[in-house]
Parts: sequence; C-alpha cells; structure tokens
Amino acid sequence: MKRALLGLLAVLGLGLAQKTLVFGANGEPVSLEPGNITDGISIYVQRQIYDTLVDFKPGSTEVTAGLATSWFSSADGKVWTFRLRQGIRFQDGTELTAEAVKFNVERWWDPKNPTRIDAAARYEIWLELFGGFKGDPGSLLKEVQVVDKYTVRFVLTQPFPAFPAAIGSGYFGIASPSAIRKDGAKYGSPTGSAVGTGPFRLVEWRPGEQIVLERNPNYWHKGLPKMDRVVIKVIKDPAARLAALKAGTIDFTTDIPPANLKDLEADPNLQAVFRPSFNVGYLALNPAYKPLSDPRVRQAIAMAINKKAIVQGFWGKLGVTDGHFTPPSMRAFQSPKVTDYEYNPQKAKALLAEAGYPNGFDLELWYMPVSRPYFPTPKEIAEAMAADLSALGIRVRLQTKDWASYLADRKKAPGFQAYMLGWTGDYSDPQNFYDPHFACPIADLFDSAGKPLCVKELGDLLTKAATTPGLEERKRLYQQADELTFNLALRIPIVHSQPLLAKRRNVTGWTPSPLGSESFETLEKR
Repeated sequence: MKRALLGLLAVLGLGLAQKTLVFGANGEPVSLEPGNITDGISIYVQRQIYDTLVDFKPGSTEVTAGLATSWFSSADGKVWTFRLRQGIRFQDGTELTAEAVKFNVERWWDPKNPTRIDAAARYEIWLELFGGFKGDPGSLLKEVQVVDKYTVRFVLTQPFPAFPAAIGSGYFGIASPSAIRKDGAKYGSPTGSAVGTGPFRLVEWRPGEQIVLERNPNYWHKGLPKMDRVVIKVIKDPAARLAALKAGTIDFTTDIPPANLKDLEADPNLQAVFRPSFNVGYLALNPAYKPLSDPRVRQAIAMAINKKAIVQGFWGKLGVTDGHFTPPSMRAFQSPKVTDYEYNPQKAKALLAEAGYPNGFDLELWYMPVSRPYFPTPKEIAEAMAADLSALGIRVRLQTKDWASYLADRKKAPGFQAYMLGWTGDYSDPQNFYDPHFACPIADLFDSAGKPLCVKELGDLLTKAATTPGLEERKRLYQQADELTFNLALRIPIVHSQPLLAKRRNVTGWTPSPLGSESFETLEKR
C-alpha cells in the first residue's frame, strides 16, 4: 500500500521525484566506520552521515565550527579544549556528549580498545596523522579528558598547531557509541549500521551497486538538508558516469576526465564544476626492490618521464606539474631551489648506467583500478609513463587489482615495486601532505630487509616542523623537507590537478571543497 501511494504521488507530479538526488560515485566505500579508512569515496559517503568536531568553510580550507562551537589551546600548545554544541542527538536518538567524543577518539588511538571493530583493523590514518597509537613513543596524544558533559580536552605530548584542523578532517566523523557497541564487527559494513549526527542517515548499502541515504529529520542545521533522499550509485568507469549524467539517470558526479570538458560545455543540460586544486598525484618507487634502492635509479626515472607532455595530454589546462610534493597553494612552504627534474632521456640513461643498469631492468608498475581527481584515467597515464621508461631499457609490466586490495597490499612487505597513488589534502597545512607519506616509519615503502622505510634525517625534520609553533621557522623547515624529498625521489610528483566535476543544470547549491569532499546538505534539484 505504501509503495502504491508513493507511485501515485509521483504520477500526480507532487514533487516526490524532485526530492531525490542521485550521485554517480567513482567507486565503492571500503567502510563506513570513521577513523578506519583512507580512501576518498569512503570519506565522501561518511561526510553525509557524520559530523566532525570542527568543519571547514564551504569552498575553502578555513576552519569553522562543527560539533564544537569553540576551542582553544594552552599557552604551551600541548592542551586543546573543545566545547560542544548542546542538544545534538545521533540518528539513533542518543545524545552527543563529551563522553561520546572520548569514546570515538580512544577507539582510533588505542590498539587495545575493546570496541575496535576487529583485530585486523589498523586505524592507520590515526597513525599517519598523529604519530602513533597509545603507548607508542611517537604518539602525539597523551590523554583524552571529559571536563564536563559538553567539554572535552586533549592532552598532547608536544605542541601541534594544526590539531583542530587534523581532528576535524573527514576521516574522523563522530559515531554513535551505542550503535558501535550494538553492531560490533558489522558496524560500518554493508550488513551493519552507520550512525552519526549528519544530514543523512544510512538506509541501504547494496555492495557494488548503490548506497541509499535519507534525510535526518533531527539534523541540527535547521532547514537542512534540502533533499529527502540521496542515492549514491557506484559507476567506476568515467565514460559510463558521463553517459549516465547525459541521460539524466544521475544528477551529479565527480572525477570526470579533463578531456571531457568540451563535451560538458557543449551540452545545454550539463554544467562543468571545478574543485579548487589541493592535491598531488605521484609515482612511488619502492627501495625494497633492488634497482630502486639506488637514488640514482629513482632520479633517472624522474628524468625519463615526460611529465609536461603527460599533463598536457591528460589534463590540459586543468593540471600543472612541478617538483614539489605539496600543491601550489602552499608555495610559502616550498623551496625556491626546487623546480623539477629536467626531462632528459639521454642524461637519465647515463645515470642509470652509472648505477649499474646500462641495459635497464624489469619493473612492475601498479596503476589504480579507479579514477581519482589526481589520476582520472590511471591506466592510460601508466601506459604513457611505461612508454617513456622503455627509452631507458626499463621493461615495464603494468599491474592492477581491486581497489581495497590495492590500498592494503601495497603496505604488505615487500610492497609494490612501483605504483601510482595520490593525496587530496585534509586540511591546509604541509604537515598533512608530508607526514602520511614521509614520516617514520613509511608504511608503504620498505628497506632491503622488508621493514617499513625510515629516512631518519627526513623523519626528524618533519617531527620538528610539525611541532614548531612559529610560522617563519616552520616555513624554513618545510622548505628543507621539500629539497630533501625532491632529491630522494621516493615519490615523484606527476601532477597537481584541478578536478573536473559535473552536474545537470537543474541541480543547485553545490560548492565543492578543495579538501575533496563536501556535504550534500545544501544541494537541491529544481
């Protein structure tokens, strides 16, 4: 009877269909459990379900109030206190309190916490952003304190100026403790729940097909969200997503190949949307593979890849390439001594011979099975790099596997020989780009003994840069890190892209974030 009534309302044109928004996703979430994911699509979906302690102003990286209305640090920068909004409830009806915040943070931080989903869950993003877990020598967090019902305090082991922005990044949505305790290992999976305080609540997750979200009637942003329902359809192929957009079976999407910009501009029903650039797409070279243990070999590879031609061919005006790992918006932290490796196959071949590989070597190059803002067409880009490397006698064999395995297996010793990946910043601080990729131990690059790589000079420099409160001194330290990472050539920056998004013209209220994901709460369909 209910379905028949809904169908009748739609036929009568009472606006029911206009209350549903369909998003074309470039992949499927790994999990909907906060703090235990690193991939962009998981963050994107979680952003609709959960809120974070602090938020970012629409279209920028400027921190603003989220679940916390205010925050402040102690004079020595080691204690941060957050005051929460009052009267907010999770989607299961339980109240948001300082105890709930503590519950979430301690799950991410403490490997022995009994409420962690399972023993295999690594919560690795906490390790990457905050230096270590509870009991680790490098752990930034020392203690989480409940001051009163709506005040939570974080005691750190050392100053961390970017702490509010880091704890507010999209990985760390605050989930209902009751729902986690109830679901156990199923929480955040297709057979479990995902309960936050955000604009939409999870209704259904059909693996490989779609995720259905419905309006949270008790959302604390009055008048939001604008839509009653959001359907997130999994369409991995960029061409298929664009075709679906043209056909009107989806309303908006991300990660459109830059080559399709003209198609969007020519279609009167579609509109190109641009996400502010705040990313890096890179080629990682693993020293665990003997030829790549020599920095001369890695530098030769950097010189052999015609990055400018690749960027021009695959991104056009929507991409730039240079030698900096951080994006152009962080120019103040970049060294003027770093420009880029010269494209010079002859010089690269001579350097390779000097390192003992005059005839090249075999190399497995792994490319991502999904499109991302930094690599919208990864296989084709990998093929272009392989063609360039063949001039040095490097015999490239292209490899890939499903996305979840790709992310996990690169961290299993000895790791991939060479692989493509990228990073969209979570907050506007160079620490967020450097530490997850270069701080000791580096989780996805290995030494000859099969242990996670640690370049001590670089690791010590990054620790000092992240904990120094003075801006000018931090600039100097990160400029040194820029030079060191450039010379090491462990991760070769290929592109900083301006991601191309698209929507149908009747969709309004979309302000893409440079951080790679944004709430759908303000979107509506006319």
